[in-house]
Amino acid sequence: MLSPGQITFTVMARIDTNEPGRQLVASIGLAQPAEGHKYGYLSEHHTYGETELFAGDYAEDLAATMLATTMGIELDLDKAWDERKQLYKMSGKFVKSSSVTQAARGNKNGLWTTVVAAAVFCDY
Repeated sequence: MLSPGQITFTVMARIDTNEPGRQLVASIGLAQPAEGHKYGYLSEHHTYGETELFAGDYAEDLAATMLATTMGIELDLDKAWDERKQLYKMSGKFVKSSSVTQAARGNKNGLWTTVVAAAVFCDY
């Protein structure tokens, strides 16, 4: 899909450590209105000590919160999340969310360890 040297827009989360055994996580969250013609929002989150699941959920919550802000909607994450449907509900509209997350533990010998999660925009 991409040509060599092509410039792309990217949202990237990156974190590294040289501390042996340290947990590191990078995640990209997506919140997208169910109506296909509306724009969504991407977030990036990187941290130490969290699980992949927790970091992914946090990145999704962050993207949903930022999307709500751009739409002028106050969002209470605990009330907006529909566990059964796996969707957020904002002012009567549904928002899909997902995340891409990568985690690792620092190398036992202190070598640098890096994790990256990214969303690359392709125009096709």
